[in-house]
Amino acid sequence: MALHDEHDVLSTLMRDSLDHCVKCTICETFCPVSNVTPLFPGPKYVGPQAERFRVPGEESPDDSLDYCSGCGICTQVCPHGVHIAEINTQARAKLRERSGFKLRDRMIARPDLTGRLGTPAAQVANWMLRVRPARLAAERLLGIDRRAALPTFAGRTFQSWARRHVSPPAQRRVAYFHGCGANWYEPDSGQRTVELLEHVGCQVQVPRGQSCCGLPLQSNGMFDAARRYVGRMARALAPAAREGVDIVGTSTSCTLMLKREAREILGMDGDADLRVVSDRVYDICEYLLMLHDRGELRTDFAPLPLTVTYHAPCQQQGHGIGKPALDLMALVPELRVVENDATCCGIAGTYGLKQEKFDIAMDVGSGLFAQIAEAAPDLAVCDSETCRWHIEKATGVKTVHPVEILHRAAGLG
Repeated sequence: MALHDEHDVLSTLMRDSLDHCVKCTICETFCPVSNVTPLFPGPKYVGPQAERFRVPGEESPDDSLDYCSGCGICTQVCPHGVHIAEINTQARAKLRERSGFKLRDRMIARPDLTGRLGTPAAQVANWMLRVRPARLAAERLLGIDRRAALPTFAGRTFQSWARRHVSPPAQRRVAYFHGCGANWYEPDSGQRTVELLEHVGCQVQVPRGQSCCGLPLQSNGMFDAARRYVGRMARALAPAAREGVDIVGTSTSCTLMLKREAREILGMDGDADLRVVSDRVYDICEYLLMLHDRGELRTDFAPLPLTVTYHAPCQQQGHGIGKPALDLMALVPELRVVENDATCCGIAGTYGLKQEKFDIAMDVGSGLFAQIAEAAPDLAVCDSETCRWHIEKATGVKTVHPVEILHRAAGLG
């Protein structure tokens, strides 16, 4: 069956799920966006309700759909299994095809491209990201809000470090799927991940040819480009998967993209490389907790007398694996962890970078920011890089991946 045919079948299956909607409004209650702005009437309205008035191949009849952040909470909380977020994402793509894609959206949806352009000139690029005139110009010309948290270029890549690094032989082999964030903006995070995996008895290979997973493109409605990116990434990781090697990723949104979203939303279930990869992909904390449950994880952690807050981002919750980072940090002596119960930080990948949506993103995240301020932690912890950058900018609290906590406790820092 051709890919586009499978896409049509999957779209039909997701669309058919709307008949299970009983209009209980649970999704409306939990929607972080509709609770802070009247511009978005809620996932039930733009999803199952509006879908009944759409015909195949046409866009949403209502532009309010564009204010959906794509966080996926509505699908997670639906008691009847309606694929609300997926229906909304596909309809939003049709809407964007009609209205056209802005230059801004084409840029922010390709973090690998901006990484390639910015890294060689990191000092100049980072200076421009800080100075007010440049940010004002970007806001007026492109629509990227001058107050939004943008990552700084590291000036080097994780891949360049990985090419020089030789991982020692071990009984267990894993392949590290680093994503754009670790490669271009947080290479130290990638290095800590490799060191921690080696510490717990893994030989780590870093497949070459990794680029963007395609999630930002999918979120911005550019499905054709997203499929090309997913295909390239799957081809890069498939050889390891076919050898029976587990693939471990530190970007929880990217791992979810390869696990499920590309197959369900982009209709790529017919891609043989993607299928074999998705069956072997683990989020890093999911993988480490699995080792612990088997009795195979080193837990000789040193005391860390710190207070940290933990926010499980929407995409992490979309994995349906609980909150393994909490279980792992509970193994560290003297570490006090305050769990945040706010649903969303507001950034939703590239959503909160946009001028017309930045204030909405800040309102969505206000509850989380208040909880962090009240806890007055030494560090905030979060699994998603875009969420970390947003939280740190909003609160002034240094925000790190759970791996950094475990890396320190393992005596590797």
